[in-house]
Amino acid sequence: MKKLNTFVHQWIPSLSGSRKSLMIVLHGRGDSIEGFTWMPNELALPDLNYLLLQAPDDYYEGFSWYDLPPNQQPGILRSRQLLSELFIELELQGFKANQCFLFGFSQGCLMTLEFGSRYPQKLKGYIGISGYCFNVENLLSEARPENIHEGDWLITHGTIDDVLDIETTRSQMKELMSRGFKMDYREYRKSHTIDPKLELSDIRKWIEDKL
Repeated sequence: MKKLNTFVHQWIPSLSGSRKSLMIVLHGRGDSIEGFTWMPNELALPDLNYLLLQAPDDYYEGFSWYDLPPNQQPGILRSRQLLSELFIELELQGFKANQCFLFGFSQGCLMTLEFGSRYPQKLKGYIGISGYCFNVENLLSEARPENIHEGDWLITHGTIDDVLDIETTRSQMKELMSRGFKMDYREYRKSHTIDPKLELSDIRKWIEDKL
C-alpha cells in the first residue's frame, strides 16, 4: 500500500498476500488506530487486508469523527467527504469499492451508516458495532437504493450499553429494516465494547460468508 493522503492510517497486509478484500476500520470517539491493531489476529482471516483509519479531530488523548451533540452534523459531513476521497485513492491503488468492507465502532458505526448508505458504489459489506443513526429520515431519503436494499449490513449493540442506550439503536434499526434495509441486526449482553467471544465469532462467520 502506497502512502494515502486522506487519513493518518495503519496498513496491515493479509497473511496470504491476497489483495482481493480489504477491511477499513473506523474507531470510536477518544480512540485511535492503536485501539484496533488486535483485530487481524483475533479475526484470523488470512485473505483479508486491513486499513485502520484515524479520525481527523483531536479528542483528549485520542481522536473523533465529529463533535459532541448538538454539533455533530458539520463533522459528519466533513468525515463523509474524507471517506469519499479515501475510496478514490484506494481505487487508484487497486482496491475497488466492491472489494471493501467498512467496519465502525461507536462513532465509527454512525459513520459507517452515514457514509455507506450514500456512497455511489456498493461495498462488499458494512459492519457497525455499538452505534446509532444520526438521522433516520435523512439517511433514507438520501441513501442509494442499491446500497440499502441489496447491500450486506451487520449492526450489533449491547443490551447493557452504558454509553449509547440500546432502546435508541433498537428502535432506529427496526425502522430502517421495516423500510427496506437489508440488515442483520443482533444484540448481545455486553456494555459499550466488542464482546471477545460470541460477538467476535459471529462477526468472523459473517465476514467469511462474504469472502
